[in-house]
Amino acid sequence: MNFVFISPNFPEAYRWFCIRLKENGVNVLGVGDCPYEGLHPDLKRALTEYYRVDSLEDYDQVLRAVGYFTGQYGKIDWVESNNEYWLELDARLRTDFNITTGLKSHEIEKYKSKFAMKEYYRRAGIPCARCRPVTTLEAALDFIHEVGYPVIVKPDNGVGAIATWKLQSDKDTEDFFHELPPVPYLMEEYVTGVVTTYDGVCDSRGEVLFAASHITRNSIMDMVNEGVPTYYYVDKEVPADVEAAGKATLKAFGASSRFFHLEFFRLTEGKEGLGKRGDIVALEVNMRPAGGFTPDMLNFGQSADVYQIWADMVAFDELRHTYDGPHTYCIYAGRRDENHYQLTLPQLQERCGSHAKLFTRMPDALAGTMGNQVAIACFDTLEEVDDFVRTAFALAEE
Repeated sequence: MNFVFISPNFPEAYRWFCIRLKENGVNVLGVGDCPYEGLHPDLKRALTEYYRVDSLEDYDQVLRAVGYFTGQYGKIDWVESNNEYWLELDARLRTDFNITTGLKSHEIEKYKSKFAMKEYYRRAGIPCARCRPVTTLEAALDFIHEVGYPVIVKPDNGVGAIATWKLQSDKDTEDFFHELPPVPYLMEEYVTGVVTTYDGVCDSRGEVLFAASHITRNSIMDMVNEGVPTYYYVDKEVPADVEAAGKATLKAFGASSRFFHLEFFRLTEGKEGLGKRGDIVALEVNMRPAGGFTPDMLNFGQSADVYQIWADMVAFDELRHTYDGPHTYCIYAGRRDENHYQLTLPQLQERCGSHAKLFTRMPDALAGTMGNQVAIACFDTLEEVDDFVRTAFALAEE
């Protein structure tokens, strides 16, 4: 099996996808813009060959790279980056090389367009917030008259909460239209809830091989725009209603042979047309792993190896390993360099003792959302999680 991995060096932990593929007997071929000398030694050992391009944004260069691999190794069986940013690139390559193990260009809209996602959520029977494409100020004000303030504006095709804002008055709306970005935007009714996810891997039949759930109490939008503390935790178990909504969503989208990251709101306040407090409401679908170090958190909290599970799906289309170790709450705290905390990162790690799992730096490209300093730990109770969060973000006195 010939597998082309796009940008296998970023994030750095993605080398484990390549390592596990190689261990499964897969011929792993890398395409990236990082010099070969800059690759992690473990990644070098996992790759049969690496083709460096000047820029992954230059499709002709990437096309030539995959063409070269085809000439050297025969037909390519898989192309994947597991990265939201390169989702369309992956699909275009599959289309041009007639690779049938993933999404092709004509299938990509439902996974990239937040507006298109709504229809598939409805097919799954999951309520979702009303929204409308942003066209004119008048149309926006008509929509706001219907749903009320606040409203959310966000790119139709975007990653996470980047370039997403809350508008709370006519003045906010007018100001937004005066500086309307030159990309398609959506306006959506505001939902008061906690982001709850369904993350995992499904096989070629859409059957879930592994699943977990993580919870973000603070608004992701406020983490990005306001710099509020960035933290979330992997739940011990997947709540039954989240599992039901997740599986229904995968079926509605026709998802197969994918790592998936499905986002929902659990309402903290009832809202007409959406549900009562505690109900699940649709947010977004992502056909890739959750960002940052979340795959590692799934491993820590679930006593699993999601890199192996994914590689088994690719190579064998089944789960070849069992994971029956203990489940814990795995908490992520992303601290920002501009803040002066009571404890340094090494001191916080020492305070955590055996609960500490990964304390490191976040790459600059992801730090705006995730924070600069990474602190990941596992605990048995939510009381311990809350205590860790208070300790991690406690600021030093001026």
